[in-house]
Amino acid sequence: MTIKVGDKLPSGNFNIMTDDGPASISVDELCGDKKVVLFAVPGAFTPGCSLNHLPSYTNLADEIYAKGVDTIACMAVNDAFVMHAWGLDRGVEDKITMLADGNGNYSVALGLDNDYSNFGMGVRSKRFALIADNGTVTSLMIEEPGQIDVSKADSILSKL
Repeated sequence: MTIKVGDKLPSGNFNIMTDDGPASISVDELCGDKKVVLFAVPGAFTPGCSLNHLPSYTNLADEIYAKGVDTIACMAVNDAFVMHAWGLDRGVEDKITMLADGNGNYSVALGLDNDYSNFGMGVRSKRFALIADNGTVTSLMIEEPGQIDVSKADSILSKL
């Protein structure tokens, strides 16, 4: 079942890169007592994600944080090494937390997984963005296949 507005985010863990190497962060650590913008992409280093989706958040991060957001996080079904390298390549610095959903478990838990096997990518996350306040979804925008519109940073900004 797909998560919806008013639902509590399911528990789970992501991998992140730290100065000491890969580490785990729980959804509770990420979202507890915070306002979080979480957006997901089908894959790091893919053209639409690298040239359009992620940069929309990097460019508008200061405006999003000014609206009371504590964390902006980008999730993809990639490992922590790839997510870290992608963040470095795209210059996200400390503006965006890069979350690795390595096996796609969290995408499945949200009901927002999609089979991209036709493109040689296997099961990945759908492209989406949500706002969670203290772990409860207050806004959710899920893209139609092939689109990058409703989940971009300017759309999130209009919901804050």
